[in-house]
Amino acid sequence: MGKRMIRTGARDKAARANEVVSRLRDAYPDAGIVLEFTTDWELLVSVILSAQCTDKMVNQVTATLFQKYRTIEDYASADPAEFEQDIRPTGFFRNKTKHIIAAAQKVLLDYGGEIPASMAELLTLPGVARKTANIVLGNAHPEAYATDPEAGIAVDTHVNRLSQRLGLVASANSDRIERELLEIIPRADWFRLTYLLIEHGRAVCTAKRAQCDNCVLQDLCPSAFKV
Repeated sequence: MGKRMIRTGARDKAARANEVVSRLRDAYPDAGIVLEFTTDWELLVSVILSAQCTDKMVNQVTATLFQKYRTIEDYASADPAEFEQDIRPTGFFRNKTKHIIAAAQKVLLDYGGEIPASMAELLTLPGVARKTANIVLGNAHPEAYATDPEAGIAVDTHVNRLSQRLGLVASANSDRIERELLEIIPRADWFRLTYLLIEHGRAVCTAKRAQCDNCVLQDLCPSAFKV
């Protein structure tokens, strides 16, 4: 197999990133959030629960949780010990319980029971950092996300791993990865990029062993057949 010559300058990265997005859009035309929810608040709860947990497990837990706690007020007044047991399978249940109950109280007190429609406000909620805020804003308020000056790209474990393997970023830090991606990805693709990389990370470029033979990005990837 011939040696790959992949340029890594800023312009080259941007051009390669655009091609990555184009090919992944063709490969995963329906890429999007797989968490199951019916309200903006349930979306926020699901995303908080998804930290260090699979979406499949979150959906299993919330199928019961969302029947038991139907309003934000239900969450705000929940018994912490009982709530911990309700979400225990998602892991880190004590911290998640604190964050969700406190977030419910803040949403009621400061935002009239409505999920904020700006990054700045979302980031004031307990348990909400940039990844969660980007996901919630992009799904709950897509028009606000499209123009919010603080909006960006949600970097989860798949986005982190694939961005590095593809040579699009030089850092392993999620915040730095986001900043580097924002420099080379057109804003119109920010939101969808997360879900495209998640789909590809689950199906092909897995953490343990990448299936490079089956990868549509093989010729664009400096890590091809090396991981």
